[in-house]
Amino acid sequence: MADESTEPEEESYWFRYSADLRIFGQIPNLDEITATLGLSPAHTHKRGDRRSSRSQPFEHDMWLYASPVPDDRPLDVHIQTLWSHIKPHRGFLICLKERLTVDVFCGYRTNCGTAGFEISHRSLEMFIQLEIPFGLSIIV
Repeated sequence: MADESTEPEEESYWFRYSADLRIFGQIPNLDEITATLGLSPAHTHKRGDRRSSRSQPFEHDMWLYASPVPDDRPLDVHIQTLWSHIKPHRGFLICLKERLTVDVFCGYRTNCGTAGFEISHRSLEMFIQLEIPFGLSIIV
């Protein structure tokens, strides 16, 4: 018989964050984006490529730069680090928006159903300056 005085172990909660610059559409030269921004993409693909032999082909070309911050750091740190890397190239990114989709994909993942977070007003500057919406993917 189990000892009834033993309390169940408390679940260990985890929180993961990300902020990625995504550029997608019909991109003739992915390397041009890399060279202009001076940043190495975390992922690129061309229209028609597949993630695996069983997956659907990608509908468009994409260039993605991930904030180089550990995923357990707060979302503010991811956003502000990303902005510090791309801010000098704001004009280039604004010009790209004329023919491509430019956005920032923010992610929040946790195993805690009652958690939340705050975003500093400083983190919103990037979205205002790039004239893009602040979107957030939340996975619990």
